[in-house]
Amino acid sequence: MAVPLQVYPLTTQNARVSNLAGDTNTVRTELTGSSEGGADTYRSNIDGLIEQAYRQIFFHAMQSDREPFLESQLRSGNITLRDFIRGLLLSERFQQGYYQCSTNYRMVDQVVGRVLGRPVHGEAERLAWSIVIGEKGFTTFVDTLLDSDEYMSCFGYDLVPQQRSRVLPGQSLGETPIYQSFPRYGADWRDSLQERAPSAQFDGMQGQTLQVSELWVNGQPPAWLLKVWLGLFVVGGFEITRVLLTIAISMVRS
Repeated sequence: MAVPLQVYPLTTQNARVSNLAGDTNTVRTELTGSSEGGADTYRSNIDGLIEQAYRQIFFHAMQSDREPFLESQLRSGNITLRDFIRGLLLSERFQQGYYQCSTNYRMVDQVVGRVLGRPVHGEAERLAWSIVIGEKGFTTFVDTLLDSDEYMSCFGYDLVPQQRSRVLPGQSLGETPIYQSFPRYGADWRDSLQERAPSAQFDGMQGQTLQVSELWVNGQPPAWLLKVWLGLFVVGGFEITRVLLTIAISMVRS
């Protein structure tokens, strides 16, 4: 039997905010491209939306992390911006760089912030969505957020999600964007990477002298070993020179 989405109370740090991150005055601008201004204007608008979407989901995406197929589908009008956001969240880049190195609780913070443009409403909402991830999977979690009334009323099909916050008196800027507030993995994953790193076994060797063979004297190999190495070097050099001269003579004669 499927567990329904748990009910969670809405929270706010400002008692004068009545709609609890439902305000759209700071973000409701028409961002969709239009072909009325010509092909160049339309292409420029779409390129800007794509870059904005990458910043919202990844903060910064390198060239190798981009999704050329999704970009092509969006430019040709086969998918909406909401579909493009969904594709980025379910991409291999996001799976490997975020989902696989975060707990379900942390993924709720990451995705709700990026998709709905607000922090979670406390531990209750974090727990409710983490149950959805654990029971139905990450894909269902993403689809549920994108299909929610909150997302559709604020961003719809043709707006890139972005931070929704009021500019409060005494503050020149709103809240820091979620994608800048949350690193893509937490301290627990960082510590586990350090434990698994090959260099971890050498952490206690700093300031110590490396062990060398007992045959070496004052950090130098024995004299006979140096003579053998020099002899092999001379013989090898002579042989390489002979082969090159033989090839060169053959080429001149032919």
